[in-house]
Amino acid sequence: MNVKQRTIKAAVSVSGTGLHTGERVTMTFNPAPENHGFKFRRVDVEGQPVIDADVDNVTDTSRGTTLTQNGASVSTVEHVLAALVGLELDNVLIDLDGPETPIMDGSSMPFVDAIGKTGFTEQDADREYYHIPYNIHYTEPDRKVEMVAMPLDDYRFTCMVDYNSAVLGTQHASISTLSEFEKEIASSRTFCFLHELEMLLKHNLIKGGDLNNAIVVVDKEVNDDELLHLAKLFNREGIQVAPQGILNNIELRHQNEPARHKLLDMIGDLALVGVPLRGHIMAARPGHAANVAFAKKIKSLIKKERSRKHIKVYDPNTKPVYDTVQIMNILPHRPPMLLVDKIIELTKTHVVGVKGVTMNEPFFTGHFPGAPVMPGVLQIEAMAQTGGILVLNTVPDPENYLTLFLKIENARFKDKVLPGDTLIFRCDLVAPIRRGIAQMKGIGMVGEKIVVEAELMAQIVRYKEKEA
Repeated sequence: MNVKQRTIKAAVSVSGTGLHTGERVTMTFNPAPENHGFKFRRVDVEGQPVIDADVDNVTDTSRGTTLTQNGASVSTVEHVLAALVGLELDNVLIDLDGPETPIMDGSSMPFVDAIGKTGFTEQDADREYYHIPYNIHYTEPDRKVEMVAMPLDDYRFTCMVDYNSAVLGTQHASISTLSEFEKEIASSRTFCFLHELEMLLKHNLIKGGDLNNAIVVVDKEVNDDELLHLAKLFNREGIQVAPQGILNNIELRHQNEPARHKLLDMIGDLALVGVPLRGHIMAARPGHAANVAFAKKIKSLIKKERSRKHIKVYDPNTKPVYDTVQIMNILPHRPPMLLVDKIIELTKTHVVGVKGVTMNEPFFTGHFPGAPVMPGVLQIEAMAQTGGILVLNTVPDPENYLTLFLKIENARFKDKVLPGDTLIFRCDLVAPIRRGIAQMKGIGMVGEKIVVEAELMAQIVRYKEKEA
């Protein structure tokens, strides 16, 4: 049974302060159409630029994940994206009137609660998952980071954190399916070590921090004067070190809340792959930089697989639509310049032709006879002749016309074509033929591999008067 895409029923807003900028910001979640995905819109910037939640748009991972596109940026997106993924949404437009999402309490729960109140709408389009096909590994040996995505017909996470801290120790967190996110993960807040907090304060980087939105792990000896100094900075009284080794500003919601928050961050960062995933993600010592690098690796694999799916593997032994004799009734070319042996598919918009390459080809006499390679220009010529069949098929008496090629653009040669290869050309019209001008995209394949591609433009010209 296919799962349908989902969006939210109505717009809903939350307001808060950006953790690092300290700026007040209002963020509005809006319904979005099918196949829209997650996008941020900076409504405070001229032109209201839109920023796709895409790993290719990541520009910083130092203290959170920052996206930049169309001259605008949005920071600390991971908690918002984790909420959307955890609620199994597909299409949401997020408006912001500032450069950073509100930190709220440092978790995803305020976003989950707000979105939950408006409810969800099922859409007509099917949700298209990417199923992890085999184990995909990512490592950073110097940081002892290890990540792997494994095949599974669900979305499961296992996370381990270890900061060589006597206080924090080694922690694990996991969920076996996304339906557990809201109960088990969403409320887990961000954390930092006391030495990091002091560094951030020194560099004026957490203007929005108020000790209500982060767990502060005390990883060093602190005296009363230092605690008093922190209390003044955050306008609080009675700051102490709790028995668990954290500041007593907040109580832990889970014994392993830091590990659960790292898992939350992973879910948000991996949303930047751009498609819902099916697999088991296991990570040791993850962080934003590693999460993003891992997301890029997965997205790259998806792009490669999708490009392969667009390549149909043709059987060169298929009964031809036109054989060589019939081709010569349409094209004016003759051996040795007739470079198409047969046509195996022909519609109003595309054509597929076959060229068997043998050592008997006359061009091998002078073109690397000791290491024969079919010349690239002749590959383009063979592609052009195949396209000529498509173009001439649109006129009632094709034997009385020529196709004169006006332009060849973006020609690329991706691999050698050798004796014994069977070249299969496919040409597709990229626009309707107007005033006798045809524009085509052509590819040449040997088996499943594209060896040549080009964009072609041709004009149909009559060169014989129709016989009475």
